Amino acid sequence: MKPGTTASPKNSAPASSPRRILRILGIACATASLPTASPSGESTPTALQRWDFSAPVMATTFHIALYAAEEAPARRAAATAFTRAQQLQAIFSDYEPNSELNRLIRAAPDWQPASPPMLDLTQRALDLATATGGAFNPASGALSRLWRRTRTVRRLPPTDRLADSLSRIDWHQVEVDAPAHRLRLPTGLLLDYGGIAKGYTADEMLRLLHEAGFPRAIVRAGGDIRAGDPPPGMTGWEIKLQASADDPGTLIHLSNQAVSTSGGWHQSIEIDGRRYSHIVSPLTGLGLTQDVSCSVIAPDATHSDALATAFCVLGPEKGDALRQRLAADLSLRLRWVSHSSEGEIQSRWSPSPP
Repeated sequence: MKPGTTASPKNSAPASSPRRILRILGIACATASLPTASPSGESTPTALQRWDFSAPVMATTFHIALYAAEEAPARRAAATAFTRAQQLQAIFSDYEPNSELNRLIRAAPDWQPASPPMLDLTQRALDLATATGGAFNPASGALSRLWRRTRTVRRLPPTDRLADSLSRIDWHQVEVDAPAHRLRLPTGLLLDYGGIAKGYTADEMLRLLHEAGFPRAIVRAGGDIRAGDPPPGMTGWEIKLQASADDPGTLIHLSNQAVSTSGGWHQSIEIDGRRYSHIVSPLTGLGLTQDVSCSVIAPDATHSDALATAFCVLGPEKGDALRQRLAADLSLRLRWVSHSSEGEIQSRWSPSPP
């Protein structure tokens, strides 16, 4: 999905109008553009047009494309979805000092009241940690913070600091009391939802767009994409999966599914002659050293976001084995991309192309 040409909101709009709301949120709007999708043979309702919106959220730019007959309802729906995204950012951010996540961490080891989104995402994240054997680990905040510093100073952390961080990532110690709407962490354990929050937010935004009467919509949150019903007359939203600049990529057509891509060397650093990815392995505490990326097609973006990271941590062989173990409960397709010893791009699908 590509954002269209943006048009600035008019200053003459009343404060309560959807245009005013979008301006406050910093959202750009683009009017009708041609759909990027695959033909299905259906007749296209001429009354529907594509509307594109974007806004900065969670250190990236979120994009919405939806089909609507009129601009004003589309704007209202987009404003509602982006407002929800900002609310979730205030819950899950580990950068905002007063986020719900950081309040929970500071409250340790005492119980802390938890909002429904925090309870929901925490339980889902813990379930995914168990399913992946810790390859996705929402309790690895200590490692994430240590690796951020490592990337800044470009020196590997001392052995004792790495060991200390690894000792504080046991997700089994996170306590969830759903009936009482509360959570409890042990002292020193730092939750980090950077590998799942964008996907979860994209799911929430698409849900709100659907409830507002716009099922033909798609949400893009960085490397996470959540698609609803396809554009009129099409079988799916056309998405180009591209792991890196030298990857020729491949086209897929997405309908009521999600896709996330993780990995690659575009944010890697070199330390002592060895290249490390920006993705930290919860299994070693260091950035990944294998040159591999993975795109995951899943029923929703919460799963695709978290699992794209987990599969990169595991690598192709163990990742394919995990996909097979999850197959009874979760339909997944993986696209693996790596470089050969000669530097050539190699890609393959597991189990098969969509």
